[in-house]
Amino acid sequence: HHLSGLFGVSSLAWTGHLVHVAIPGSRGEYVRWNNFLDVLPYPQGLGPLLTGQWNLYAQNPDSSNHLFGTAQGAGTAILTLLGGFHPQTQSLWLTDIAHHHLAIAFIFLIAGHMYRTNFGIGHSIKDLLEAHTPPGGRLGRGHKGLYDTINNSIHFQLGLALASLGVITSLVAQHMYSLPAYAFIAQDFTTQAALYTHHQYIAGFIMTGAFAHGAIFFIRDYNPEQNEDNVLARMLDHKEAIISHLSWASLFLGFHTLGLYVHNDVMLAFGTPEKQILIEPIFAQWIQSAHGKTTYGFDILLSSTSGPAFNAGRTLWLPGWLNAVNENSNSLFLTIGPGDFLVHHAIALGLHTTTLILVKGALDARGSKLMPDKKDFGYSFPCDGPGRGGTCDISAWDAFYLAVFWMLNTIGWVTFYWHWKHITLWQGNVSQFNESSTYLMGWLRDYLWLNSSQLINGYNPFGMNSLSVWAWMFLFGHLVWATGFMFLISWRGYWQELIETLAWAHERTPLANLIRWRDKPVALSIVQARLVGLAHFSVGYIFTYAA
Repeated sequence: HHLSGLFGVSSLAWTGHLVHVAIPGSRGEYVRWNNFLDVLPYPQGLGPLLTGQWNLYAQNPDSSNHLFGTAQGAGTAILTLLGGFHPQTQSLWLTDIAHHHLAIAFIFLIAGHMYRTNFGIGHSIKDLLEAHTPPGGRLGRGHKGLYDTINNSIHFQLGLALASLGVITSLVAQHMYSLPAYAFIAQDFTTQAALYTHHQYIAGFIMTGAFAHGAIFFIRDYNPEQNEDNVLARMLDHKEAIISHLSWASLFLGFHTLGLYVHNDVMLAFGTPEKQILIEPIFAQWIQSAHGKTTYGFDILLSSTSGPAFNAGRTLWLPGWLNAVNENSNSLFLTIGPGDFLVHHAIALGLHTTTLILVKGALDARGSKLMPDKKDFGYSFPCDGPGRGGTCDISAWDAFYLAVFWMLNTIGWVTFYWHWKHITLWQGNVSQFNESSTYLMGWLRDYLWLNSSQLINGYNPFGMNSLSVWAWMFLFGHLVWATGFMFLISWRGYWQELIETLAWAHERTPLANLIRWRDKPVALSIVQARLVGLAHFSVGYIFTYAA
């Protein structure tokens, strides 16, 4: 109730800002503290609202030759459904955005009142959950017991919140470039690249965190009696099927994608590029066509001028939308081909493997065939001694730790794909991506090397150029990243021996031995070293990418 109220009121407030400040500003009328009570955002004020003539608010929108920030070509509409982008700013129409947020606010505020609070009106969330028992019986007792389980576990609640927030953050990354909401942001390529990369990496950390707290819930808060035969218990009951299916999917994706890439590499190396295996992503192209992209010639739904969907929207938002979809200078519905098909499946491999590690970590957190009493050891433990061989690296924390590497590498592929696709779009050279992205050497030579060679040469024996500071950052990022491996790969005993040798030397060195320690120095614990290594890996990785 309160959450939907919060979303509803904040959406309404945003609509208010757009209507009262942003839209007048885009039309050259600046609303400030000294005049906001005098300026009507619409000539007739609240008249149309109170008389039920709401459609008046959509009449006389900004024209296609509107100069942003001036009255030239400006209209008076405040809530529209134009579709597409403002021709000059290349961003969504402000009046469309205001309309969207008003509708969202209305839905949230109405829906939020369905649920009961302290006053005993509306639906009880507990009753709703308890009633979720599918009649077929395949989900057992359905959602019975979940209300108290979630309510009594902070980690479960945090896991759910992080999962939701992770998805939303990734969606922000995707929509900031494909449906740009801020004026002129589509023409500021550096900002677009930075926003995409930033939100995608943040989403990765948040999503892996969701599984980590899900695993902690299973270890510390899960009560088998309270959840007997409900959806949670049934997930644990058939975890082998879930984990093995994810494993199979990951193996299939990995071997087939790598096989195609390597085959194409060999064909290029032998000088027979025509023998590459190039698969068109026909299903994705069909979906783009259904939404109005005409490039592929599918003639279906919105790309078919004779269809009912086309005719229904023709007088409203459709012309603006179709213009945006088929305009080759923006990032909405980029034209896709065999290179996209391959990198899509490479990314799918990364996503499925990350998910496999995270899901296995959570589902095996309470115990496994190898270690049935795992939950008694807590969330992070290094090993259970030599008596039970093979108990190292199987704590839920270890699964999270391993998954973060997969997550970072996968998002590396995602951002490389996004960046290369867009660099060629911005340079008007899309054929470079199309031709070079179908084999691994293309990625290494025509994307990574081509775009970092200037940076690597920013500082060389013959002097330096203006990029030298970034060249240093590039090197420094690699250094921090590589330092991470020192913690991650070598084992604890090595460091303990080394420290003891150094301590021996310190105690026998004049002057140095005046400095003493209270406790004998020891190496980091296994779990501590992994954390330090993970931090170095992540930070170095991000520095390198930023440079």
